[in-house]
Amino acid sequence: MPQSAFDYDLFVIGAGSGGVRASRIAAGHGARVAVAEEFRIGGTCVIRGCVPKKLLVYASQFADDLGHAADYGWTVEGARFDWPKLRDAVARDVDRLNAAYTRTLESNKVTHFLDRAEIVGPNSVRLKASGETVTAAKILIATGAWPVMPEFPGAEHCITSNEVFHLETLPARVVIAGAGYIAMEFAGIFNALGCAVTVVNRSDTILRGYDIDLRERLLAITRARGIAYRFDAPFDRVEKGEDSSLLVHVTDGGAPIAADVVLVATGRRPNTAGLGLENAGIALGTRGEIPVDADGRTSCPSVFAVGDVTDRVQLTPIAIREGHAFSDTQFGGKPGAVSYEAIPSAVFSQPPLASVGPTEAEARATHGDIRIFTSDFRPMKNIFSERIERGFYKLVVDAATDRVLGIHMIGPDAPEVLQAAAIAVKAGLTKADFDATVALHPSMAEELVLMR
Repeated sequence: MPQSAFDYDLFVIGAGSGGVRASRIAAGHGARVAVAEEFRIGGTCVIRGCVPKKLLVYASQFADDLGHAADYGWTVEGARFDWPKLRDAVARDVDRLNAAYTRTLESNKVTHFLDRAEIVGPNSVRLKASGETVTAAKILIATGAWPVMPEFPGAEHCITSNEVFHLETLPARVVIAGAGYIAMEFAGIFNALGCAVTVVNRSDTILRGYDIDLRERLLAITRARGIAYRFDAPFDRVEKGEDSSLLVHVTDGGAPIAADVVLVATGRRPNTAGLGLENAGIALGTRGEIPVDADGRTSCPSVFAVGDVTDRVQLTPIAIREGHAFSDTQFGGKPGAVSYEAIPSAVFSQPPLASVGPTEAEARATHGDIRIFTSDFRPMKNIFSERIERGFYKLVVDAATDRVLGIHMIGPDAPEVLQAAAIAVKAGLTKADFDATVALHPSMAEELVLMR
């Protein structure tokens, strides 16, 4: 069937970061594009993920700033925190972003359906609410990932990161299941806002995958800030009392933990359930992910996938790049692939940490002979503080070539510093290049070029 015989050249399922980018670029190349989104246009990152969470991080950091203000001579009287005011302000910004993403589709002449779409054939999609069947020369799946809620008695009393932005009141006691980046970010938020926070984890490791020195530093600092931890402690059950309070029972033999909110942040799973992929002959991976080739093509030649729903890297900027590359390749005559080397990442914990390139352990395993340079320092902003919190930067260098393979840091503004430093790693610069760069003084970032 010729491409013009289909209703659309491209039908995108999911209007998140990757789906919207792919739709816009494909339409810009002259393709007839439609996108279906069952919830709100913008996707997880914009609607219920990175963006609103970062606003909560900013709000919670003011508590720390108020403490520093007193150290610097300011008298702050009558300071108090209003959760509903913050919650509603964040919700308004999400509304603004949802409208902006919708206008982006409209201005690029992309048809959008606020409906759930299911694949019924290699070139056919059915809209669930309307029952309409739509055909397309190519179908792109960009449905992202969804929070995992493990099965245990009382799981119905718990929430995930999807619901945390809509809490009626600020809880006095919060128990968080998991110790990945989502768990550690919300632990920092609630702790700074004055909640009693307990992190409960199945293993004895936080932020698996990050450099061990950063993990140990963050664990020590957050414990000093009042966050409690229960390690090697899977959930057994959660009981709800007559007063709506919760009691969390874990399997480490310790006492149950009283809570007002239990946030389960034990990971995210590719959002593939009910998409009808079997109708196009597409088999899923062990985690429910969609296997794809370098061009994002699935086992069905007319069906593609990008972003967190695939078997590749789960990061919003990667989904955007994959969506862009897909449309350039399929509709723009500009074949291109996304590079997965030297991807920077950050955890907006308190303090935040950021990394690019292999950890020290990974570099030793893959490169063998490496050199490690570190800087352990007290950030200037903390000089007057009673809390002795130190920043830490690490460079991982290939001994044979002097190339900087990785940078890992924890401390104030670490993600902001790391974004610029990641360019150097991506460009293959050497430790000698770092040494030859004049320090910008006084700054924390200057530590990157002063390690000897």
